[in-house]
Amino acid sequence: MPAVTIVVATRDRAPELRRSLRHHTAPVIVADNASADGTADVAAESGATVLRLPGNLGAAARNVAVRRAATRYVAFADDDSWWAPGSLDRAAAILDAHPRTALLAARVLVGAEERLDPVSGEMARSPLGRPDGLPGPAVLGFLACSVVVRRDAFLDAGGFSDVLHFGGEEELLALDLAAAGWGLAYAAELVVHHHPATTGRDPVARRRRQVRNRLLTAWLRRPLPAVARAAAAALGSRDGRAGLAAAVRVLPALALARRPVPPAVEAARARLPDY
Repeated sequence: MPAVTIVVATRDRAPELRRSLRHHTAPVIVADNASADGTADVAAESGATVLRLPGNLGAAARNVAVRRAATRYVAFADDDSWWAPGSLDRAAAILDAHPRTALLAARVLVGAEERLDPVSGEMARSPLGRPDGLPGPAVLGFLACSVVVRRDAFLDAGGFSDVLHFGGEEELLALDLAAAGWGLAYAAELVVHHHPATTGRDPVARRRRQVRNRLLTAWLRRPLPAVARAAAAALGSRDGRAGLAAAVRVLPALALARRPVPPAVEAARARLPDY
């Protein structure tokens, strides 16, 4: 039985999914967020297990797929990314050897020219060092298209938030895993290929969603001075102000959901950039 299942959340991305699925070598579960372009049919034709969701759950669609997975580890991929041959077997071996590690972040190579993703470079230089028991530099964030997680730890932490939807949804989960005592590490020997689409994206909307989610994550898990700093930083640009306004509209519903992380986790987060 394989040790890793690949989970892909997608919506209306049939051409990208058709290209990426042929590269996967592990079992794949595709969580389709109510696509209208035949994406789910493309996934089914590839041999993937397809979960046809009745609505768009955003990143939380991955949670549904992880619950369906029968393996002890789950790797996430986007509909335009895939894992390099051998990386998932190696990830399983690393996690087997490091039982207090819940998440491994891979090195991401972008496009046909295989440029190193800047986030991967930042993780390699993480100021958090390499605590005992971790297989690589400690991290408190990741790119969702390029991690392998311990399934039980992921589910116990609640998975991805249904409030954040998409765009910067990773930090909240990273903080929750760390708050539960788990380690998160960058493992450069694991490789993901990412070929992002150059059309059909709205960069302005994405920037605003990222600001919104950064602010909501700060409110949910960080001390109030950190929330104030994030809000002040958002005021410096039009997209930031739009993201702040979107976050403020959601805050009343999250008033009782605030749960700051333990001091040790906040101390680690404080060593990282506040964007």
